[in-house]
Amino acid sequence: MGLLSIIRKIKKKEKEMRILMVGLDNSGKTTIVLKVNGEDTSVISPTLGFNIKTIKYQKYSLNIWDVGGQKTIRSYWRNYFEQTDGLVWVVDSSDVRRMDDCRSELENLLKEERLSGASLLIFANKQDIQGALKPADIVKVLNLDAMDKTRHWQIVGCSAYTGEGLLRGFDWLVQDIASRIYMLD
Repeated sequence: MGLLSIIRKIKKKEKEMRILMVGLDNSGKTTIVLKVNGEDTSVISPTLGFNIKTIKYQKYSLNIWDVGGQKTIRSYWRNYFEQTDGLVWVVDSSDVRRMDDCRSELENLLKEERLSGASLLIFANKQDIQGALKPADIVKVLNLDAMDKTRHWQIVGCSAYTGEGLLRGFDWLVQDIASRIYMLD
């Protein structure tokens, strides 16, 4: 029995999914995690390092690794890639001047072999802010159509502040991962 099938059996029993949440600093990663879990989002400070939050979602247990996005921390992202089922890339849709940086960091992430099978959810966050780029514009700016055609991905406009779009995004992500890992469900 191969290691992959052992991992699948363990995950099947526990119905767990490992989600890695990354993006540039101040994109709203921690706010999204707290909002989805029904926690207070009024006072949030930058994530220095990482937070792990286990959330019961539908019939699954999501282990969400929320990793800080400051430039000095990004080189450590690779320490969190192992056994990632889903990758959530959070974009600050209102921060137009950092979109090039956002695109190059995402491109680097997607080159990582350890993330090759992970479903990719892009949250186009801060849609509640005037002048924010729409998801269709972000697809162009991030050059998502040029991505490897074997990767499952979805972009969802959202607001971590209001909660709009968050459940739609997580619904897609959980369903996509489940269709690969828990094939008999």
